[in-house]
Amino acid sequence: MSEILEILKYVLPSLVVFASSYFLLKQFMESDQRKRMIEMKMMNKADNQQFVTPIRLQAYERIVLFLERISPNSLVLRVSEPQMNVLQLQTALIFSIRQEYEHNLSQQLYVSSKAWQIVKDAKEDLINVISSIAANIDKTADSSELAKAIFELTSAVEKMPVEIAIEILKNEIQEQF
Repeated sequence: MSEILEILKYVLPSLVVFASSYFLLKQFMESDQRKRMIEMKMMNKADNQQFVTPIRLQAYERIVLFLERISPNSLVLRVSEPQMNVLQLQTALIFSIRQEYEHNLSQQLYVSSKAWQIVKDAKEDLINVISSIAANIDKTADSSELAKAIFELTSAVEKMPVEIAIEILKNEIQEQF
């Protein structure tokens, strides 16, 4: 019995030291691992920003280019042909707007929801403007009548929806970058 007590006298303190060392090392290792995970996440985020930022800038550029291409004056000049009547020009203008929009749909991944909604609204407003102007003109009239009415409206209105959308996008990109 005394031999067992003698062994326990040496083993018990050793077990206590071992257990406390084990728990301290375990806590230290877990803490160190958490720090490393946070560092890795921060590095990944920085790396992602490094790659995503140019893509986002390019998306804003493409959206502004889209809005410029569908601005009424440039759109009419690009789409209009001498032999067209009002209905044909109206159809061609709306088709061109929708085609440009569909070509740039993927850009919504890289811009804010607010910015994309503004772009969609500008597109729809422009289609509505073209349709309402064309509704007041004889469909068989020469396309120059519709073109003239669109040019008159754009000069009479202080800012078209497309111009407002471009300004909002410029402000948003300046805030973010």
